[in-house]
Formats: sequence, C-alpha cells, structure tokens
Amino acid sequence: MAVTDNEPQAHPGAAGPPVPSPVASPVRRWRDALPTVATIVAVAVFVAAGDWQRGRMEAKEALRAQLDAARSMPAVALPDVDAWDAWRYRPVRVEGTFDATRQFLVDNRVQAGRVGFHVVTPLALADGRVVLVNRGWVAAGATRDLLPVVPPGAGPVVVTGRVALPTSGYVELAADDGAGTVRQNLDPARFAAATGVRVLPIVVEATMAAAPEDAPLVRDWPLPDAGSDKHRIYMMQWYAFAALAAGLWLIFRLRRRRTPSPGPDAGTRPPTP
Repeated sequence: MAVTDNEPQAHPGAAGPPVPSPVASPVRRWRDALPTVATIVAVAVFVAAGDWQRGRMEAKEALRAQLDAARSMPAVALPDVDAWDAWRYRPVRVEGTFDATRQFLVDNRVQAGRVGFHVVTPLALADGRVVLVNRGWVAAGATRDLLPVVPPGAGPVVVTGRVALPTSGYVELAADDGAGTVRQNLDPARFAAATGVRVLPIVVEATMAAAPEDAPLVRDWPLPDAGSDKHRIYMMQWYAFAALAAGLWLIFRLRRRRTPSPGPDAGTRPPTP
C-alpha cells in the first residue's frame, strides 16, 4: 500500500510521545513517610521522659537546699500557721503530753537493711492542738504477730525534731482505713478521720529522745535529695536517645537523596551493543 504525503512517517530513533511521570501510590507515600513519623514520635517520647526526670532531679535538689538552710536555724516553737511549705525541715521544740492509747506503727520501714516500723504517737499541745510525732524506727519482731512495744514517756515531755510534710501519693498493698495499730502509711488526714482527733497536717520527726522510753528508737531520717544523681543519669540517657533517633533519621534521609531513583523504564531497554 502506498504511503501518501499527508500521512506522518515514522523515523527510526525518533522520540515518542512524552511519558507521564508515575504517581506514587498512597501505600508508597505512607511507606516513605513512616520513618519520619516514627522519628517524631520517638523524639517526643524521649524528650518528655527526659524532662520528667529533670523535674524530679530539680525537685529533690530544691528539697536538699531547703534542708541545708533549715539546719542552720535554731529550734523554735511550733507556729500557728495554715501554710506549712515554708516550714518544711525547720527545727522545732514542742511541749505536750503523749496520747499512748492512739499510738500506731507504720509498717515496712527499712533501716540499715533491716525491716521494722516507725513509731508514731499523737502529742497534745498546751494550746489545744494535736500533732503527730514520729518518734523513730524500731526493728520488727521474729514474726508478724510479735509487734514491738515502745510506750511513750508519761507526763509532759519536750520533743525536739523537724517539721515533715507527709506525702499523699503513696501506694497501698491492701485496704487501710487508718484505724489499726499497724498502718501502711503515715497520713494525718486519715488518722483524723479514723479517730476523730483533729491533728495538724504535718509530722514532727524527733531528732532527740524525749524520754528514756525512746532509747531503743533510731532517729536517722533520710536526706530528701536521695536519688537526685540517679535522675540526672536517666535524664541524660533519655535526651541521648532523642538525639540518636534524630541522627539516624538524618542519615537515612541523606542516603536516600544520594541514591538515584530508577526510571520508569529501567530494566526494559536492551543493552547497547
């Protein structure tokens, strides 16, 4: 069949019509974005964990600074205030009479590797207020049925100690209504609800024996900054994990940019003779 002049003629080697660039599928786009999303989430989690550890470290260091400042102050009478934060660790001297009938033991307290109890006794002050006094630590008996007997001094006594603010964020292994002789935690509010005795929202931790009966008790209170170095180490570890995740993502991106992407017809062209 003859070819007319009006019909286009194909020339060998002539370029064909332009091939549209392939559009990445949603699955491929998600696969490409997955490392970035995972890196953002990981960095956010690591930084948040590091910030939390830093907060714990700074809080304990602040408490230690407050304790060091309080140590240089003389012991004073217990003030009549509503806000006790400024009085934390302040040395005080309180005079009153112990209420032996409402004394209780705080369980699972460790001293020098030994398990025992803290002996807590309400002290009725001359002005009508009542404050809980942690008289010290005593070793547990051979069995759980043998509770230590450490009666308080009779009559008026003078207690020298420091102001402590009990924590409310404690953990209980079993239900504790605060009415027993042995309790899991030292909570003035729970003691008041169980006994009907209104007590101050603080505890006086005795630093000296108020009576001969206190001789068996150990008055060695832990420092408030115990573990701040541990939080510092954990903080640095979490921040290092965040930096590592960001660095790995950057290396991954740089390698992808340096690797040439195969064309749409890669692998289909015949080899050049």
